[in-house]
Amino acid sequence: MVLSRFWLAIFISSIAFVIISLFSGNSYSIDYILNGKKDEPMLISEKYLNEIPVFVKDSIEKAPENTIIINTVTSNPDTTYVYKNQTVKIYSGVQKSDGLLPTCKNSLLDLILPLIAYLAFFCGLMQLLIDSGAAEKLAKKLSPVFVKVFPSVPKNHESISYMTLNFAANFLGLDSAATPFGLKAMESLQELNPEKDKASDAQIMFMCLHAAGLTLIPTSIIGYRAAENASNPADVMLPCIITSFVGTIAAFLLIGIKQKINFKSASLVLALMTIIAAIAGLLFYISGLDLIGKNYFTGNLSGLMLIAIIGFTLVFSFIHEKKFAEKNTTIFDAFVEGAKNGLQTGVKIFPYVMGMLVAISFFRNSGLFEIISNGISFVFSNIGVSKEITDSLPVAMLRPFSSGGSRGFMIDAMRNFGPDSFTGRLSCIFQCSAETTFYVIAVYFGSVNIKNTRYTLGAMLLVDLICVITAIFVASWFF
Repeated sequence: MVLSRFWLAIFISSIAFVIISLFSGNSYSIDYILNGKKDEPMLISEKYLNEIPVFVKDSIEKAPENTIIINTVTSNPDTTYVYKNQTVKIYSGVQKSDGLLPTCKNSLLDLILPLIAYLAFFCGLMQLLIDSGAAEKLAKKLSPVFVKVFPSVPKNHESISYMTLNFAANFLGLDSAATPFGLKAMESLQELNPEKDKASDAQIMFMCLHAAGLTLIPTSIIGYRAAENASNPADVMLPCIITSFVGTIAAFLLIGIKQKINFKSASLVLALMTIIAAIAGLLFYISGLDLIGKNYFTGNLSGLMLIAIIGFTLVFSFIHEKKFAEKNTTIFDAFVEGAKNGLQTGVKIFPYVMGMLVAISFFRNSGLFEIISNGISFVFSNIGVSKEITDSLPVAMLRPFSSGGSRGFMIDAMRNFGPDSFTGRLSCIFQCSAETTFYVIAVYFGSVNIKNTRYTLGAMLLVDLICVITAIFVASWFF
């Protein structure tokens, strides 16, 4: 209900702002909102030839293709004059994101189709884990902890295995594997849900823990920093881990208090202390490596773990091949059957993903998001928050809406202020320590047709806010 109203509010407010901007003269055309593409020049005016500056008028007719570019500065958008059909069209600046129609197209071609491929492969692996009995054994070992965090989930339930693999994939920065595992977890939890169109407590807890995104190896962030020639691309790794860990604990406590979970359980405390000790041990090991050693370790650990998961699944299935025979199937046929289920899941979530991405695209291109972002930055700057922090806030603000958009702001911050500047580093921590909240809710709840998400959205946005505040303090402490 809350998500639906928020979605409507984004659309209605953006449409109203677009109409006001057009008729007030602040915008010349609204076609870019519908058909424009990201990073394309934006049409800001159209004039007759005798209305443009003399120096442009004298040159444009002789210029190649009747086009002149003025103020060619690499750090700023150019102003382009194009003379065609007796008028001169003037372009300046670039579009923030794809328009409505390209977003519909790209959500299928660039997002859903690759996601379906990932879903098919990893759901095939999940089917092998189920049929071989590996999922059941993993669930039995982890049940003492999970039944404390998820009291409504029975002991040894298969959803425990799926959630474990999802958390592990997130922990290692394996986004392509985390989503399929997470979707299988939601489907499994939905089987236990007595009200099929309403999110259960277990689903909300899982969603919020997933969204907190505890990450050990922020591989993509390190890669982007290396591409921008940072002196030490991995220097934000420890702040990212600390921030995401605080976010995860905050999510657990917030939802746990709401759901009246027993925090005094010995098994729960032991599990938490084990995780903290493991993270501390890994951080201690990584901190003792030189720059090349850190790059080698962080660049290979995630890949090795993914290969280990695939290898274990196949070897375990081979060893227990009799279980497949008992079910009148083979290892390969079981994999194919799981892959088919992954395809069906991908098709099912497409409308939810497209609807959310189109709304976000409209919101950004309308200019309303930029005004709100600038307004918040202005307020923070006037209450004493340093400019280095306010310059990085657009990343934090856009992260819950769009991973690609916030990533663009992050790269822009590193290019404008430097990858080794406080703003550049803080932008990277923002990008790493939060999740694309609205996208995740649309995908995960959409996959099981849940309409009423209850307090999930509010809790996840609160966790995002905690991550932002933590990131600022951690970045100030380290840099």
